[in-house]
Amino acid sequence: MNTRYPNLPFGEETQEVKIAYVRPVAVSELPEEVQDQVEGLDHIYSVNDAEGTRLALVANLPLAFAIAREHDFAPVNVH
Repeated sequence: MNTRYPNLPFGEETQEVKIAYVRPVAVSELPEEVQDQVEGLDHIYSVNDAEGTRLALVANLPLAFAIAREHDFAPVNVH
């Protein structure tokens, strides 16, 4: 079944939906140099591609979704 979703971003070459998975990350799980840059937060959000590669770390969920959309990904919240 090849359902088309016209409002979702697609890769230029494959016409497949580019999904970004957004999940919370405990600051304590991050490398120390990253922890030093996070002030007053106990968790931040990771934006990952379909293979699980971390694309970005951001302070909040709305920013994570905005960044994913800005880079032509369809963001999905992962718990």
